[in-house]
Amino acid sequence: MTRFPILVAAALIAALASPAVPARAASQDVVVATHSGPVRGTAHDGYQSFQGVPYAAPPVGELRWRDPQPVAPWSGVREAAVPGNPCPQGPADHLTGNEDCLYLNVTAPAGAKRRPVVVWLHGGSFDSGAGSDYDPHRMAVTGDVVVVTVNYRLGVFGYFGYPGLPDSGTFGLADQQAALRWVRRNAAAFGGDPRNVTLAGQSAGGMSVCSQLTSPSAAGLFDKALIQSGSCLIDYPKNLFWPGMPAGSPWTSRTATEATGSGFAARVGCGTLECLRHKSTADLSAISTGMFTKPAYDTPLLPIEPGSALREGRFQRVPVLEGGNRDEHRGWAAALNAHEPITPQRYRQLLTDSFGSQADLVAERYPLSDYPSPVLAWAAVATDRIWSCPTLTGDRLLARRTPLYAYEFADRDAPAPLGLPPGFRYGAYHGSELPYLFDVTNWPAKLTPDQQLLSDRMIRSWAAFASTGRPWPRFRDAGAVALRPGGVQSVDLAKEHNCDFWSQLP
Repeated sequence: MTRFPILVAAALIAALASPAVPARAASQDVVVATHSGPVRGTAHDGYQSFQGVPYAAPPVGELRWRDPQPVAPWSGVREAAVPGNPCPQGPADHLTGNEDCLYLNVTAPAGAKRRPVVVWLHGGSFDSGAGSDYDPHRMAVTGDVVVVTVNYRLGVFGYFGYPGLPDSGTFGLADQQAALRWVRRNAAAFGGDPRNVTLAGQSAGGMSVCSQLTSPSAAGLFDKALIQSGSCLIDYPKNLFWPGMPAGSPWTSRTATEATGSGFAARVGCGTLECLRHKSTADLSAISTGMFTKPAYDTPLLPIEPGSALREGRFQRVPVLEGGNRDEHRGWAAALNAHEPITPQRYRQLLTDSFGSQADLVAERYPLSDYPSPVLAWAAVATDRIWSCPTLTGDRLLARRTPLYAYEFADRDAPAPLGLPPGFRYGAYHGSELPYLFDVTNWPAKLTPDQQLLSDRMIRSWAAFASTGRPWPRFRDAGAVALRPGGVQSVDLAKEHNCDFWSQLP
């Protein structure tokens, strides 16, 4: 990806924050024994939280670019009242985080009980975000589930590759598997059922869930999968995700990652891994911006590109809840329009840049007369081609072999994102469902009474899936549950997003 769309993606995710529901006042401390040692969390009104619990050794020094190693046990009670370090992220002049970042957070309803466990993987383009950005106490209390939010290595520290480096391009995914092993071993101590674990995530987190669904080494680590805006089939033609961006998908080959890593090493003046491991976090981050943001396949962890694995039926047979948002690409469209306004003439040029000789066919299916503005027409093209129709294709492939439940988040009056142009019709943009499920750091989103009812319905549905694997009737052909204020509705995804057209476009 070019850096601009990565920055936009980061803005869409990192700016999603909602402290609208204040944190509950602490009433007393609570101590729980993990396999590495006891941790002291905080008891709130109706739930308990344990933050900054290490699930793997700090990946620093000689452990940089190695699979996660076990935590060194401790004997005293470890404080778990504040989150651990986020993983390094951000541009060099605003670098945040620390390589000592492999921590997770547990939020559990009060009272001893074997509850379903939801393990949440944050989004952020594989180069930003942290588990602690998401406060899940509403989901835990309303849904009666234990929620675990996870940090995993990002950017150059999570997806770097180099010739001869074992597990090139998959260190962040390996961290997620280590966290799942920790959950299997420790969930019962927090009132969770270690045999009823749902792996869930949004955007890069959803793509991570897809990766784990198709990873042989993740077999047996979770019992259900929940993918939000992160289908295994997502891909994009050149220039459509963002002008100047080549065709591709969220994954890349090991060969490509290692070639990029060799060039990167030369730029930082290193000819060996030993030299690279002695470079500072800041030095590596300063040069690697935007370079290592895709997990690698043709690797032990991901032998096959996830989309191909799905087509070949090479994935875990667990129930899957998968969906996306009605207007996924509008956030990027707003940023592009602010960068250079999309006029009718530019709309046609953008279509030509992406579809070449087929541009006229696309323009006929998405005529400007059907949209309030050219930018919304372009957003509809990108939403349908990049997000909605590949997700539907993935739904159909999954449904052939395992229980599949489909949704579309369709509240077109969702709270607008921060950090992007105001006054734009964002609709149900990428990430707009998140404040309906979590309180997300630094985003003062306020839900209307009808939206609060939708939030409650979504949380209960997510929890029902985590508990039983059956949130609503199973997917059939193109039908999905439409999540919008006003009650349960259904939507024909193929019709709404012109998927028959896209399936026939050469």
